[in-house]
Amino acid sequence: MSKETKWFEVEDKESIAECIERMTNDGYQIAGRREEPLFEEIDGQPVPIKQIIMLKGIKES
Repeated sequence: MSKETKWFEVEDKESIAECIERMTNDGYQIAGRREEPLFEEIDGQPVPIKQIIMLKGIKES
């Protein structure tokens, strides 16, 4: 039995709980989380503008 993995990004205006619900509706179970800062260059300097949250889902196939 193999396991399929997929990363789900928590969308703007979506809570983590809503993203988990979307994952489970697609048949995935949460198996991990990662966060990355998103930067924008302002006056020649990198400035963080938001945090990107990704949830890893595993599906038995």
